[in-house]
This record gives sequence, C-alpha cells and structure tokens, in this order.
Amino acid sequence: MNYLQEQEDMLLMQRGINLAREIASSFHFKGMLGKEISPGNKIQSDTAMQNFIRNTATTLWHPVGTCKMGIDSLAVVDPYLKVYGVTGLRVMDASIMPSLPSGNTNAACMMIGEKGAQLILNTYKLH
Repeated sequence: MNYLQEQEDMLLMQRGINLAREIASSFHFKGMLGKEISPGNKIQSDTAMQNFIRNTATTLWHPVGTCKMGIDSLAVVDPYLKVYGVTGLRVMDASIMPSLPSGNTNAACMMIGEKGAQLILNTYKLH
C-alpha cells in the first residue's frame, strides 16, 4: 500500500507519537498513568522511532479509493466496473470508492458487489 513512502508521512507519525508522549507526561496526568508500554522508553532516537513505526503501524480504517472509477485518463475502472485494458476483469470492492464513507465500508461494499452482479447479469442476460 506504500504507507509511509513519503518522508512527510513518517515525520507526521513521529510528531504524533511525540505529542502523545508530551501530553501523557504533562502535570495533568501526573500519578494517573503507569509507564509507557508502546513504543516504550527504549525508543527515543529518530531512527529507532522510524523503525518502530514501520514495523508496527497499521491502518485502522478500511482502505478505499485505490482503483479510481471514471471515464478520465486517471480512471482504472469504467462506470460498468470493468478494468480498462483488461478483458473480463471487473473490480467490485472498496477500491472504487472515491472516499472513505463515514460508516463501516461493509454495507457499501455489499452494494457495490450487488450492482456489479447485476451489471454482469445484464451483460450476459443470465437472469
């Protein structure tokens, strides 16, 4: 997925962890928190922090939008879910979504699958 491919992304992750550490060590939390569990006190240098992030970071959300649908030159999939330049291949999942929905992607993926199935049935008159 090329997460953290850009140095700016890595720096943002580092800044987030450092900010969380700063907040947790503030007087507001004095006596309320135990020792840092993850990444832990041993992870202090930029290199160690970057290695920690690369080895442990995952996405919380369901990735979407990796396979643009449309009729422009950047589109991978046409409005009938067919992959441009590949005969017999359609994409019917979250990758065609233009952005992440505010709810879970499950219902939207099921709808895309249902629509794709209907497109196939209509193409081959199988219903």
